[in-house]
Amino acid sequence: MQQFEGTILAGDSFAPVCGRVVVDDGQITAVEETATDSTDIVLPAFVNAHTHIGDSVAKEAGVGLSLDEAVAPPDSEKHRRLAAASRDELIAAMRRTLRFMADTGTAAHLDFRESGEAGTEALRTAASETATDAVIFGSGPASVLELADGYGASGANDDEFTDERAAAREANKPFAIHAGEPDATDIHPALDYEPELLVHMVHAEAEHLKRVADQAIPIAVCPRANAVLGVGRPPIPELLDHTTVALGTDNVMLNPPSMFREMAFTAKTYDVTDREVLRMATQAGAEIADLNCGVIEPGRRAALLVLDGDSDNLSGTVNPISAVVRRATGLDIKQVVV
Repeated sequence: MQQFEGTILAGDSFAPVCGRVVVDDGQITAVEETATDSTDIVLPAFVNAHTHIGDSVAKEAGVGLSLDEAVAPPDSEKHRRLAAASRDELIAAMRRTLRFMADTGTAAHLDFRESGEAGTEALRTAASETATDAVIFGSGPASVLELADGYGASGANDDEFTDERAAAREANKPFAIHAGEPDATDIHPALDYEPELLVHMVHAEAEHLKRVADQAIPIAVCPRANAVLGVGRPPIPELLDHTTVALGTDNVMLNPPSMFREMAFTAKTYDVTDREVLRMATQAGAEIADLNCGVIEPGRRAALLVLDGDSDNLSGTVNPISAVVRRATGLDIKQVVV
């Protein structure tokens, strides 16, 4: 049995509780309110709701390029770099990214994996030796669903995905698709697939949001990547009014997969509460992927992040939620429990 003491950001509301989290055999068994001298801050480990870690072999390759030039299939800089990398190079680069994610508090990530069955298998191999769980949305032929956890479509304007959507439904696996990143023209066609997850929705308008709400489709947003590529800003407050919204870091070639950076950017540039940003970085992604983490309460998997509340950066903090969202970095981490 393990115990983690300090200020616990507990339950669905992340209410600060002075006390301890009791863990037995990888599961939270109790959250106890009690006096403690610990200045630690204990929060759920992060769930990164959208990544492309295959392009870990192409870091900074997208600098100065447009969206199409940087990442659009099949001839972008990203896809050329992926094609040129050997399997061993690809796995080694992904494994390094996964270690970085684990070290900075990410318990799981939802990855759109390029290169069909070979790409899915390569990520499975890379993830097998790291602590961060990979929820893989495969690409290419529908047969990738035999290996992947779901299907990840590039976008409704890129190709036709009717067969893949049907295969995902038949396999009882989620179908996810990029939508509304360069413009709004692919949003209605994406919604026609009735996906289990939409990614980006930068250019979502009222008519799209009504359909999102009616169909109860969650959305993963990636504000930093959208800013780097100059495609616009996802309307996060409006999205939150209509559905579950989770944070993702998108392409490793554009940004490090740091949920601390993603939270701080979102909190400081959008009219949303710090509590909502923390939920987007933890609970929302876990719900989308049907993972039993993202919340500190009995019965949940003990995926926890322990921060040093007396670090040079966090000492003197008044509001622990704001401190976590706006100020904390990987240097403040005392322990990651995943």
